[in-house]
Amino acid sequence: MFQHNTDKKHHLNVIIVGVGKVGATLVDKLTKEGNDVTIIDKNPDVVQSMSSLYDVMGVVGNGASYSVQMEAGIEKTDLFIAVTESDELNLLCCTVAKRVSNCSAIARVRTPDYSKEVGYLREKLGLAMIINPDLESAKEVARILYLPTALEVNSFAHGQAELIKFKIPADNVLANLPVSQLGKASTHKVLICAVERDGQVHIPSGNFIMEEGDIVSFVANRKVAKKFLDAIGFNTRQVKNTMIIGGGTSAQYLAEQLLHAGVSVKIIEKDRERCEELSLLLPKAIIINGDGTDEELLKEEGIHSVESFVPLTGIDEENIMLTLFARQVSSAKVVTKINHITFKDVINNLDLGSVIYPRYITSEAIIAYARAKKNSLGSNIETLYHLFDSRVEAIEFRVQNESKITNIPLMDLSLKRNLLISFINRNGSILIPSGQDCIKVGDTVMIVTTHTGFNDILDILD
Repeated sequence: MFQHNTDKKHHLNVIIVGVGKVGATLVDKLTKEGNDVTIIDKNPDVVQSMSSLYDVMGVVGNGASYSVQMEAGIEKTDLFIAVTESDELNLLCCTVAKRVSNCSAIARVRTPDYSKEVGYLREKLGLAMIINPDLESAKEVARILYLPTALEVNSFAHGQAELIKFKIPADNVLANLPVSQLGKASTHKVLICAVERDGQVHIPSGNFIMEEGDIVSFVANRKVAKKFLDAIGFNTRQVKNTMIIGGGTSAQYLAEQLLHAGVSVKIIEKDRERCEELSLLLPKAIIINGDGTDEELLKEEGIHSVESFVPLTGIDEENIMLTLFARQVSSAKVVTKINHITFKDVINNLDLGSVIYPRYITSEAIIAYARAKKNSLGSNIETLYHLFDSRVEAIEFRVQNESKITNIPLMDLSLKRNLLISFINRNGSILIPSGQDCIKVGDTVMIVTTHTGFNDILDILD
């Protein structure tokens, strides 16, 4: 029995149903982390392609079928993930899996009607997680628009702390400043976690000198983060209005959040029927029936003066072209959604500003859960983000038991290189730690590191 638990820590038996964008990303991440993965998909070509590309077992068939799940090894499965294009099929797959196996089940559900019932569905169907990529993408876009000078805003500690990425502009107070002298630029307590320069990512020590053009990530209490950016010369006022191109589910979720925050919303959507639908769902938004890629229409609807612009069409190339156009003709904050394209280097060279990838948002939540499930050492992963094209991980652990890292001053811990303890969340208060601070049971602790695959807080020790 003891031997079984030890093995389980090192790998999981995982079944993934549906090998589209998200499914393929999960196969890539979960196999790299040493898990045994089996895929189920109706398309034999997809199964064949993924089975040859990765060391995975493939089963062709309907993931909701009992016999197909048995063939895939459902009885010995630790984690079952359904990410087909159909919400109903995903829920049915998980329901069948839960009847046959004691596995944890995760379903991707995108429909707004179901999203309102997440708590009920999880409880009644016994699911570990229901994840909605459109909703999570919308939340990420909204966080950026609330703080438009940021390139990226990630939330930790249930929204109490934020990890914010920005670019150091010319003549900024941070240029040529060592990290240890950050107090000269601002009295607000923040921690510089990572810096990208010339394609290289650094976890900075106090001696690291920041330069103009560096892309910097820092962590702070949510309220402090804004004050810090104010202090170093950034405009932190949230946008007053936004123009969204495309009226799909992501646009609906985003509009709901922005309207709630007092932001005026205009949506341009081709399909007349969907426009009528959105008018009923979003009575406070302006809905325009028209082609959002039409240059004249965009000018007519005020692209020159709009404060933010979010292309959410289903076509990546369109979103990229619209972003480039908006940056050319206006000073709007632009956030680009990219679903398929994997040419990240090309995209980075285009200088699109803020870019979100829904498939990565979805996969990160599931990877975080998978890692926590492996671990049996007294801590759990609360939140996981991949930064700088997955070269850096930001992980929030919950400390549940006394261990080698608790009640010892941080300066006395033998930590791995290229790793920072970024904050300690104690009873809802965010502490940017010094060497004298200790980690205690009940804390959540965020670390930023270039190492990958941490499952437990003890992994930070050298």
